Amino acid sequence: MKTIIAGKNEAGQRLDKLLFKILKKAPKSFIYKMLRKKNITLNGKKAEGGEPVQPGDEIKLFLSEETIEKFTESYVIPLPEQETGQKEKKSSESFQVVYEDDNVLIANKPAGMLSQKAKETDISLVEYLISYLLDTKSITLNELETFKPGICNRLDRNTSGLVAAGKTLAGLKTLSELLRERTLSKYYLCFVKGEVKEEKKITGYLLKDERTNQVTVLKSPRENADYIETEYIPIRGNKDYTLLRVKLITGKTHQIRAHLSSIGCPIIGDTKYGDRTVNEKFKVKFRLSHQLLHSYEMVFPDRLEGELSNLSGLKLVAELPVYFENILKACI
Repeated sequence: MKTIIAGKNEAGQRLDKLLFKILKKAPKSFIYKMLRKKNITLNGKKAEGGEPVQPGDEIKLFLSEETIEKFTESYVIPLPEQETGQKEKKSSESFQVVYEDDNVLIANKPAGMLSQKAKETDISLVEYLISYLLDTKSITLNELETFKPGICNRLDRNTSGLVAAGKTLAGLKTLSELLRERTLSKYYLCFVKGEVKEEKKITGYLLKDERTNQVTVLKSPRENADYIETEYIPIRGNKDYTLLRVKLITGKTHQIRAHLSSIGCPIIGDTKYGDRTVNEKFKVKFRLSHQLLHSYEMVFPDRLEGELSNLSGLKLVAELPVYFENILKACI
């Protein structure tokens, strides 16, 4: 038997939706059968599954340990191993936290790390996030059965910088809403080919090829193409290269990379949308193998209400990686 007492992260959900998370590997038909047979109860009574769960509600699973284990997802987080076979780093050491409170966590993702898994065997930022929260006792394995913290904005694998994560349901909902409504401002630093002298807002239409995971920027609307807006300000540069501060207004796949490339200012190191000759030069000279694009700053709106009101007006910065700074010093 297993007993679950609903907390704030479970409250407001339908009972059946919550059970789908607890017994993630079980067929839905099995869960509804167990409800009908009173092998799963809500506050000691038979339930249909559509009941909204309230804080303090008691959910009992009158199932064998073997059945529960069979249908429950494991949350042991495997971290990369070195040649020695030892863990590369504990998550608390390799996971760089820029800001954290009871509801949210803002991390600085290094280039080369996935934001989310692309396949089951991947180790992504989400795995490091959960490992960190387990290490710091911010969440328990039992709590992970009913609620999984997650990230709210994604960066390309080879883009570094700030990623927002929700530690609680309130955190996930509020961050997702701010991003959807574009009231959480995000700024990037990128090093591009060519001389850029003026600040500018550029627009276009982005068409994604799902087969190649590559996008094309169009000047005119087309079916399945998304409207995009990008603002940039030159920080410093010369006739060959420029460091830009970019504000992402719309957030679409590869938007900054493809949009800047479409105006003749590709990001250095970008193997999909960049200049091959320039990229090869930087690869030889600096051993650079990815784009010089960094999610530098997040600015929260001034007036937030509710559980996340403490974030009102908060500005967070992730400093440039050392290799990025060194390339800038050598080039401009």
